[in-house]
Amino acid sequence: MKFLDQAKVFLKSGDGGPGAVAFRREKFIEFGGPDGGDGGRGGDVIIEAADGLNTLIDYRYKQHFKAQRGHHGMGSNRNGARGEDVVLRVPVGTQILDENQETVLCDLTEAGQRRVFLRGGDGGHGNAHFKTPTNRAPRKFHPGWPGQEQWVWLRLKLIADAGLLGLPNAGKSTFLAATTAAKPKIADYPFTTLAPNLGVVRAGDEEFVIADIPGLIEGAHEGHGLGDRFLGHVERSRILLHLIDGTADDVVASYRTIRNELEAYGGNLADKPEVIGLNKADALLDEEIEEKKAALEEASGAEVMVLSGATGQGVKQVLYRLLTVIKESKSEEPEVIHAPATRSIPRPPVGQKLPDDSGMQWDDETGEWVGGEDEDFEEEDLEEGELEEGEELDGEELDGDSDEVLDGEEPEGEEDGSDDDTDGTSRHGA
Repeated sequence: MKFLDQAKVFLKSGDGGPGAVAFRREKFIEFGGPDGGDGGRGGDVIIEAADGLNTLIDYRYKQHFKAQRGHHGMGSNRNGARGEDVVLRVPVGTQILDENQETVLCDLTEAGQRRVFLRGGDGGHGNAHFKTPTNRAPRKFHPGWPGQEQWVWLRLKLIADAGLLGLPNAGKSTFLAATTAAKPKIADYPFTTLAPNLGVVRAGDEEFVIADIPGLIEGAHEGHGLGDRFLGHVERSRILLHLIDGTADDVVASYRTIRNELEAYGGNLADKPEVIGLNKADALLDEEIEEKKAALEEASGAEVMVLSGATGQGVKQVLYRLLTVIKESKSEEPEVIHAPATRSIPRPPVGQKLPDDSGMQWDDETGEWVGGEDEDFEEEDLEEGELEEGEELDGEELDGDSDEVLDGEEPEGEEDGSDDDTDGTSRHGA
């Protein structure tokens, strides 16, 4: 199954059903009176965290989700039926962000968790609601309150206790395969891992979940390589395992590259506890190990653990170190860590560099860079008097909202009907 960790969808709750205009006309009953029922409430948009899902691929080919509108009222004081809800099943750990990806609207961190994200509109009143001692036969009804609609981003951030970080070919996938039952792709070329992988580690009688993400390179926060979007999958982790390729010429530069990318990404990743591991020790001499370990400890100010994922050297010591920190963190904060909102920088196609102007963004639909100073509106480009105030562009006029009334008779007192609907906003928000 293809892995997809973010998708943009359009959500709309159902509109409320209109009320009915009806009168009781029955033999031998002289004064039947109005008996038009109220319309039904529109369906809600519900988001549910489902266990067993680990991707948002279901929202790749369908982006519009609309709940059913409420049914109209009927005679004999019969109210309309309620519209059916639309339920979006998402993986555990999914965040719902606004269209600008700046605010977390909902964060689902437990299996079975349900949230009514958009509430359906209330149904309109039938003419039986408007009868008074002075108006015994009203022909007025309410069309119902509209539902809510919104574009949102679904962003999956996997829930793991520990996260694996490092440059490409640092040995992260090998470490994951050696410590868990996961079977990630392992090869001797960069960017072998193209999607995050999860594995369950067993250390003694304890278990914890570890996440492996694609490697980072210098400039990943600017879209280089695979970018830094996959860092979102370790935002919920309690500790980071930073693996460094011991066969690299400059291990200190490798360490600083990842640290710089964490600080540029944000999301409090740079402040998380970190275990530094000098990997591939089986390919190094003892003198090289001591030299590179001392250089890393001086640059990081922390203890550096020596290990080899291929041979198992030092792996158990690293696992127990991770487990100790995870247990301490869970005792202080037992619930799942709620990750902040982080924006995704669009990545241009391979071979194209990110422009210097930060105001420009890559548009996947048009296949070009948009925004920046070139598209800013210049007042001098429009000659004075070329477009008068109130004049329509190219002779086109904007169509106004239609006053269509659904499933009911046209109200005779249109002005009176509008006066009775002044509380529409408050009722919808109730």
